[in-house]
Amino acid sequence: MDAIKAIGLGGLLSGIISLIIGSQGSSGGQLAIHLMHAGEYAIHWSWPLFLGGTGLSYGLLVMQR
Repeated sequence: MDAIKAIGLGGLLSGIISLIIGSQGSSGGQLAIHLMHAGEYAIHWSWPLFLGGTGLSYGLLVMQR
């Protein structure tokens, strides 16, 4: 159950940070932020940031047990 919660939190973290950095026209260097098309919508996304945020969220949720 902690992994599912961590994926949601990691996605939220990645979406917010990618939106802030990507809307300024930057790729974020190592974050590799790119414009991803999801159906009719275009969102800024970063897979490295998603994986890092998911790992961080999972660690925090496990420590709270």
